[in-house]
Amino acid sequence: MLRRLPLGTLINMATVTIGSLIGLSLQHVFPPNVQAIIFQAIGLGTIVLGIMMSLKVPEGYLLNFIFSLILGGILGELLGLKAALDGLGQWIQATLSVGDSQFTEGMVTAFLLFCVGSMTFVGAIEEGLEGKRELLLVKSTLDGIASIAFASTYGIGVLFSIFPMLLFQGGLTVLARQLQSLFTRIMIAQLSSVGGALIIGIGCNLLQLGHINVENLLPALLVTLPLTWLQQRVIKPS
Repeated sequence: MLRRLPLGTLINMATVTIGSLIGLSLQHVFPPNVQAIIFQAIGLGTIVLGIMMSLKVPEGYLLNFIFSLILGGILGELLGLKAALDGLGQWIQATLSVGDSQFTEGMVTAFLLFCVGSMTFVGAIEEGLEGKRELLLVKSTLDGIASIAFASTYGIGVLFSIFPMLLFQGGLTVLARQLQSLFTRIMIAQLSSVGGALIIGIGCNLLQLGHINVENLLPALLVTLPLTWLQQRVIKPS
């Protein structure tokens, strides 16, 4: 029974929960100027991380990368994903009497930073295919530490990022277990590069370099899967 559970993701959720609770306890310790510099430091680090991830676009898959973002953005706009996430965040806030204006932003930002990196994809898929959890355990430690900083600035929304983490990261493990032959190294690299583009958007928003509607770009992570499969099996990279 335990072998069927995404244990790596469950451990990851536990470390983020602990880190978030520590961060929340420190939230009112830092004065506004310290909170501002933390935001700026996270923003700069986020952009660098996103650039590094985006540079992993496989050779011959740049148009695939661009179309994934375009089609994902169109899909997100048509579905009104940002409005839906905002509504969900407001419902959770009202239900739990949480007076945190950054709730949705904190939840989405933390989810993206925790769950669209190459460690997520490779780790979750490794657990699904081979039962290996070493990479996810390393990721869990890093996420737990990072969640302290995020929760101290973004608030309780960071804690609630564990639920989309369960759906996405745990779902990847379950999906990989069921569809072992479909996941290739190119597909994992493409997922990571598209995720990197979204992380760059988060960094720009953190540094107030304009406003990128990252929430409505989230479907790009799903769109890139069939596009990459299609290019590998039918079109072939040029």
